[in-house]
Amino acid sequence: MKFQNKQILIYKWKAYNYLDVCQAFLAMGFEVDIVEQHLPSYDEDEAFSARLSELLRQKSYDFVFTINYFGVISDTCEQAGVPYVSWSCDSPLISMYHESVYNACNYIFLFDKSSYLFFKALGAANIWHLPLAVDTGRISHILEHADDLKLYQNEISLVGSLYERNTYDRIIPTLPQYLKGYFDCAIEAQMNISGGNLIEQLLTDEILQELEQYYHLEKTERSFSDLRLIFATTVLGLKVAKEQRRSCLLELAKKHQVSIYTNSNTQDLLRVDYRGSVDYWTQMPKVFYGSRINLNLTIPNIKTGIPLRVWDVLGAGGFLMTNYQPELELYFDLDKDLAVFENKRELERKAAYYLEHEKERLEIARNGHEKVKQFHSYEKRMAQMMEILEQEEFPGRGA
Repeated sequence: MKFQNKQILIYKWKAYNYLDVCQAFLAMGFEVDIVEQHLPSYDEDEAFSARLSELLRQKSYDFVFTINYFGVISDTCEQAGVPYVSWSCDSPLISMYHESVYNACNYIFLFDKSSYLFFKALGAANIWHLPLAVDTGRISHILEHADDLKLYQNEISLVGSLYERNTYDRIIPTLPQYLKGYFDCAIEAQMNISGGNLIEQLLTDEILQELEQYYHLEKTERSFSDLRLIFATTVLGLKVAKEQRRSCLLELAKKHQVSIYTNSNTQDLLRVDYRGSVDYWTQMPKVFYGSRINLNLTIPNIKTGIPLRVWDVLGAGGFLMTNYQPELELYFDLDKDLAVFENKRELERKAAYYLEHEKERLEIARNGHEKVKQFHSYEKRMAQMMEILEQEEFPGRGA
């Protein structure tokens, strides 16, 4: 694919790393145009498709880019003969379980390697694994010009949702006792596993057949997502995240000062200091910099990949304690660039240790920051992406 015009059209939605990606493209000499519109359905939207088609007729873009994958954009690009490039920040992407994933216009980059391998095995062409990144320069600018860092000092902190409005809690009264007990055991089993996912395996054909009587799966005609995927991720997966986060916070709060920054309801989190929500761009880096320990608790839906929170904490120079994810070892030296725990008991033990060993904790934070600054910037990631795209042939406009 030759970048003849150095012009990109980006669909904007509520992705946290949208501006970092735009800045990286601009730094590489691309001209970036933005299209923004709410999409009730990621699969099809006639009004948006017509608008996008008109934009693609008016200007010769080298490609359309989105963070995460949108079937309606893929189909529109396929019809217009324009390459469509997407890079995931969520996993799994339910929107990818759609016939459009086989369109020839697609160039798909996934941050979770297990998801990449899954779609590769399904026969989706032009798909690659690409981890997420961080803009340490942007974050350093925020911290250097901040005069309120003392407001964000914490012993241990978590920034994120408690997922208390999950679907599982809403449907549980409708389920028979047998199914409720089975799912409760599945949730408990998953909470005891770090860096692995048991839920889909525990949803046997017999369990799913019975579940169909109580849970209706809604999907579009061209979607090939199924009940196992949807219930494991959007229902049980988020329930596990809720229980895991609450359990870890309550355990740590027995002995340490623990803060949470969230929009969630925290009334029953006794001894956990509720600090309100924080803006991703202007406040969150201050929390990561000011907290002696920053927690990352990856939702089980992300099977192997490294979530954005890991990169953001390290990019702010914060000390990170995270649950184990298989891909961490591909990019970091564990317990040298960041601290890793396998279960709640190890989390509590390591938290106590690092709170008492300040010099070691600060050294790990410095190592992690230098690692992401040197090797994992957005400009480096986008350069990797462009190198891959330049080697690919595109049969339509922009080849």
